[in-house]
Amino acid sequence: MEETIDLREYFFILKKKLWIIVTSALVCGLISGLVSFFALTPIYQANTSLIVNKEVGNKVTEMTTTDDLNYVQKLAITYGEIIKSRKVLDDVIKNLDLDESYGQLSGKISVSTVSDTQIIKVSVQDTNKSNAAKIANEIPKVFAKEAIRIADANGVEVIDKAQTPVNPVSPNKKMNILIAGVLGVMIGLFIIFIIEFLNTKIKTPQDIEKELGLPLLGVVPEEL
Repeated sequence: MEETIDLREYFFILKKKLWIIVTSALVCGLISGLVSFFALTPIYQANTSLIVNKEVGNKVTEMTTTDDLNYVQKLAITYGEIIKSRKVLDDVIKNLDLDESYGQLSGKISVSTVSDTQIIKVSVQDTNKSNAAKIANEIPKVFAKEAIRIADANGVEVIDKAQTPVNPVSPNKKMNILIAGVLGVMIGLFIIFIIEFLNTKIKTPQDIEKELGLPLLGVVPEEL
């Protein structure tokens, strides 16, 4: 019974000071929205996918057995490392006349392989949407020459050419505002807890019994 009364008291406290929670959530959400819309630089991502053919003797590899599949997948991983090599990216920088270093460009590029295939996906992130697409489309051109020279590849075929992205992938404004709102609620609850913890005033008849350990004989009603 005592636990039920305590929970009810907590509920009334939260209800009475609900404005603190709402205000905290709105303030945090507003700050997050302002930062997301006006302070953070949008990041755009362009994607391209390609496939590399490999000759063994006079025959292009085909995925006919498990060993063949494992072989081409390992090749795809190798090609992914070649794509991000200094030789390839330096040529991309030179061909597109980019004003950035190898390290800066490498940090914008991610390479992954599609499971159970020999398909390689290349993603490029940039603050300029046009540059992201240009870089993504230039990489296969430069990479094709290096793949043939280094790994004796038979050729590189582009499956999907990169398109100029329309919407940024970062920042996620809605998610940022939502997370900030939840954080604001937690901050509001913490503020209410601190206020109640520091408030030693006796507010209800039950507080007398709880604090002084004396039985309550009666209550004088407030004058209307």
